[in-house]
Amino acid sequence: MHFHQLMRWCHEAWEESLQRYGIAAVEIFPGGRGSESKPTIALPVIHCEADFLKPVHGGDELIVTLEPERLEPGSFQLRSTFLLKHTETIVARGLIRHLAIDIASRRRCHLPECVDRWLEASGLGQLREL
Repeated sequence: MHFHQLMRWCHEAWEESLQRYGIAAVEIFPGGRGSESKPTIALPVIHCEADFLKPVHGGDELIVTLEPERLEPGSFQLRSTFLLKHTETIVARGLIRHLAIDIASRRRCHLPECVDRWLEASGLGQLREL
């Protein structure tokens, strides 16, 4: 696995999770095809990290698990775990942290309602002490 693929797969797992919960990408990502209006809140990545634990080879099938966690009313993070499909051996972990900002003012704000709903629906959306 080339290092940049891990972050791409982490992001794709998030997009797939949103879709499974009935949230269209155009509700979150500006400029999406078919978007009638642009979102007023952006969710830039403010931190990311990756751990590569075992080799992954071409043709290996992977399972990706996603653990969203609300950090504050205006931020959340996504932990991704990558396992080999046939052995369920953990081969990598990724983390991406997002912060909500108002697009016009570029100031921090609360998460968009659809992201709040997604965090709550995932069962992991409670505020926790840091």
